[in-house]
Amino acid sequence: MSQPDPRAAGTTAVPARPPRPVLTRVASLGPLLGLIALMVAATLLNPDFLTVANLSNVLTRAAFSGIIAVGMTFVIISGGIDLSVGSMAALIAGSMILIMNALSVHLGPGLLTIALGMLAALAIGALAGLFHGTVITRGRIEPFIVTLGTLGIFRAVLTYLAQGGAISLDSGVGDRYGPVYYGSLLGVPVPILVFTAVALAGGVILNRTRYGRYVQAIGSSEQVARYAAINVTGIKILTYVLLGVCVGLATILYVPRLGSATPSTGLLWELEAIAAVIIGGTALRGGSGRIWGTVVGAVLLVTIENVLNLTNIISVYLNAAVTGFVIIGVAFFQRGRR
Repeated sequence: MSQPDPRAAGTTAVPARPPRPVLTRVASLGPLLGLIALMVAATLLNPDFLTVANLSNVLTRAAFSGIIAVGMTFVIISGGIDLSVGSMAALIAGSMILIMNALSVHLGPGLLTIALGMLAALAIGALAGLFHGTVITRGRIEPFIVTLGTLGIFRAVLTYLAQGGAISLDSGVGDRYGPVYYGSLLGVPVPILVFTAVALAGGVILNRTRYGRYVQAIGSSEQVARYAAINVTGIKILTYVLLGVCVGLATILYVPRLGSATPSTGLLWELEAIAAVIIGGTALRGGSGRIWGTVVGAVLLVTIENVLNLTNIISVYLNAAVTGFVIIGVAFFQRGRR
């Protein structure tokens, strides 16, 4: 018996989804292609760029802003922003140094003192994120306003604690703490290993968990997310807490580098983190983003700075200006994207 023709019953076959255009696929790889082109140009301008020592320096430098940028990716995807991460890092650095110095008097400059200092850094970052998320969601205040306010508060508190100077780590603690920044495993510096682990974890959370899907749904349409019974307030608060923990982790890696905290610690880190996120392809208006793009964006920004330092094309004092122009340029091309 012959099968009935679906068209005879008035039904219409669903057309197959057209393949993604080649240009769209290439555009999605824009950050990576840009990084490769920059590396080629840098090598032509200065062969020292491709040395193991220089590449290790670039990746280590990118680890600090990159770890923060991973947390910032979740915040921006959810439709928020945090302008205070640099000041938050400064306050965390000063606080954990004071805590470790105090503990070393009673516990000695050992691993327990360092471990408690690290836990304090993560806790302070999480509490700062909790404050941001709660005020933004419960108080219904724009993230820009809240984090702009805490940007000044955090750095002012650190300046008060340091009395306008520096808070220095006790030399005994500093000697035991140094390997956190200067150490390596199988020849790979510790900051690079931590950055890699954070990026992998961030990618899994964003793309393979319910929480990650909720973050993207809220950024796409908060109202629709509420209709879908998503706990928008809870997810947003957790997103800012996650960013705060990332700031704390980056600060833990950064403190051994200088062994002190000053009012200028973490200056412009928020600029670097936000730039890395948007260069990596995350939509400024929220709803979509990718962790691997953020990683590439963080490395690309540090590579630009490294190239400028190696070639002396422009003054090193203009590095922040270059980053600012990059942010404006990417934002221009993202107009209307959601």
